[in-house]
Amino acid sequence: MNGTSRVLTKAFGRVVSQARREAGWTQEELAHRAGVHRTYVGDLENGRKSPTLDVVETLARAFGRPANELIAAAEALGS
Repeated sequence: MNGTSRVLTKAFGRVVSQARREAGWTQEELAHRAGVHRTYVGDLENGRKSPTLDVVETLARAFGRPANELIAAAEALGS
């Protein structure tokens, strides 16, 4: 992973973490709502995993937001 994508991956994790906390959810609850494993949510939030577009869409649906909103927020944080 190059430096630019690494920055975006970490920023996306911060966006997911913030959205999850704003919703008042645990990582486990987000994982259940999105249909992913809890450890995967932790890895995303900590920037250890880079999500696929399908996962971005799944997380966005769980939050009731459009996927482009999550991506745009990550881009803003990462710039």
